[in-house]
Amino acid sequence: SDHTYNFNITMTCGGCSGAVERVLKKLDGVISSEPYQDNLLTSLPGVKSFDVSLDSQTAKVVTEPSLDYNTVLEKIKKTGKKVNSGEADGQPQAV
Repeated sequence: SDHTYNFNITMTCGGCSGAVERVLKKLDGVISSEPYQDNLLTSLPGVKSFDVSLDSQTAKVVTEPSLDYNTVLEKIKKTGKKVNSGEADGQPQAV
């Protein structure tokens, strides 16, 4: 079944949350709001949806079963933002 990953990330501005959103969009399977990409992306395994909140300093990512926690974590870390904590399907995970 699908996975739900939650991350607590230090983000100080809209640019920070935007950077996290951009890397999540690059993971296969993100369903874009851009119509020309929908047919291409919906069939790929990967991220199904995500919600990045600057206010709560969190990113919630719902993925296909094939996309593991560490892959998503590493993508977020590539933004240079500090990941303070993470969990996979309700279980705390190392960051």
